[in-house]
Amino acid sequence: MTTANETNSVKGTDANLGEPLVEVNNVKKYFPVKGGVLKRKVGDVKAVDDISFTVYKGETIGIVGESGSGKSTLGRMIIRLLDPTEGEIRFDGEDITNLPQRKMRPHRRNIQMIFQDPYASLNPRMNIGEIIEEPMLIQNMFTKQEREERVVDLLERVGLGAEARKKYPHEFSGGQRQRIGIARALSTRPQMIIGDEPVSALDVSVQSQVLNLMEDLQDEFDLTYMFIAHDLSVVKHISDRVGVMYLGRMAEIAPKDSLYDKPLHPYTQALISAVPSTNVEEKKERQVLEGDLPSPSNPPAGCPFHTRCPEAHERCKEKRPELAHMGEGHYVACHLYTEPGEHET
Repeated sequence: MTTANETNSVKGTDANLGEPLVEVNNVKKYFPVKGGVLKRKVGDVKAVDDISFTVYKGETIGIVGESGSGKSTLGRMIIRLLDPTEGEIRFDGEDITNLPQRKMRPHRRNIQMIFQDPYASLNPRMNIGEIIEEPMLIQNMFTKQEREERVVDLLERVGLGAEARKKYPHEFSGGQRQRIGIARALSTRPQMIIGDEPVSALDVSVQSQVLNLMEDLQDEFDLTYMFIAHDLSVVKHISDRVGVMYLGRMAEIAPKDSLYDKPLHPYTQALISAVPSTNVEEKKERQVLEGDLPSPSNPPAGCPFHTRCPEAHERCKEKRPELAHMGEGHYVACHLYTEPGEHET
């Protein structure tokens, strides 16, 4: 057994996955909590608490977890909508952690985002052509005619047609608006797209259409996806690897089939047991987690999951487990799979 420390943050044994595009090393994001008459800092909300992993070119990595697990905060730090409190983020080999906005701008054309709410993410005062063209204008890309041609081409690729460019967001359904959001994300020819719950606000029938569209566009444009969601069945459909977050930390990360067929962390096991099955003959025992998610402003000592874990013992309350490599790219942060005293913090 090797640990994350020996493999340099979950990447040393994954050389077969290809070339790294995004490297997240020991990243933290703490939001200060202020109180009292003088509004002094009295604590921190530890939204992301020491996470390391790698995203490889051409793959789709899914990030799942309950609300409050820190998955959206993680995505926003990678795209630098939020600045990390500590740690390092590298994109295509370059450290972008502390780049000022002026120097970050060229990178933004290569990392785009699809937001959760297709209603709030589009400017109601701009028509669809202007919305899709805006990122190209900001990046000073192409001539006016080339931008107009690209807007038409992208609208046709996402299934809306050239006539949509003169209309406004309120004239479209939720699924159509999300297609517009996808076209906008593609306008600058990015290498990577981060989808922050991009289908959670859509009807189930529309979800599958948007997911299939995203898969087709990934092949066509050679894209890398980071897909953030709470629905494990959706993540299973689109992802190559899946990372499971709990209370700001990575509990488990593995290839999709390995994670769903043999989940190791008790939290992952509970999440997967709750996924509805379409097989009526399959008998699945539901694992119900007791208690509520602890507050990220006052996380428990030791393993963050021990307050709800049916397998917890004394060591879980005292020592925080690190990700350990269990073979074939499967990592888990759980004392059930490490020897006492081995690589703990």
